[in-house]
Amino acid sequence: MLRNKPTQLVGLLLTAFCILAAGCGVRFDMQDQPRYKAYKKSEWYKDGRASRELPEGTVARGQLHDNKAFYTGKIDNPNLSAPVTTATDASGNTVQASFPNDIDEFPIPVTKELIDRGQDRFNIYCIVCHGPVGNGDGMIVRRGFPKPPTYHDDRLRNAPVGHFFDVMTNGWGKMNSYAYQVQPADRWAIVAYIRALQLSQNPEENLKMSSKTESNSATPKPTDKAKTHGGKK
Repeated sequence: MLRNKPTQLVGLLLTAFCILAAGCGVRFDMQDQPRYKAYKKSEWYKDGRASRELPEGTVARGQLHDNKAFYTGKIDNPNLSAPVTTATDASGNTVQASFPNDIDEFPIPVTKELIDRGQDRFNIYCIVCHGPVGNGDGMIVRRGFPKPPTYHDDRLRNAPVGHFFDVMTNGWGKMNSYAYQVQPADRWAIVAYIRALQLSQNPEENLKMSSKTESNSATPKPTDKAKTHGGKK
């Protein structure tokens, strides 16, 4: 019996070694399995792209965005044939003069908390160009960069809220899109704060928040009631 113990021990060691070797082999294959790295060229697909498009109709979790007004600032059934007219202001900016398909009411309740949040985001992303009260005299404008339009002319005081959201989302003129930096809820908060700025700089004027009832170039009459769609003053 004593003579067989070394043989049995060697057998057990060999068995353990084979099991470990087999396990390591599987782990090695999993670590180095054939796969494409992002943006690498592929010889398998005709277009040569390893990164494939998502199948049509695919929606990532949390990205359905079925509330069109909230995520785009546009009405549900837009008139695609409605033209967008433009004009040139005194600073040479190409500005939007008509606002087809933009919503004229906030898609979320306008509260003090929303306006406070908008002020916070405005001071981070907007004030450098548009200035502290929206006159288009921000610090980089004072350093020689192009001046944006003021929020306090009739055109923008009478513009629908969807226009401001659309500009932040898609950009306009010399302004780039801020969709990546500012989430939709914060964009609406900034729009609410812009409305507050417009009211603060025109306390004796009636702020018309809809472009449907009067011409964009018309000056509101002192006897008209202020229209404050989306929140009270």
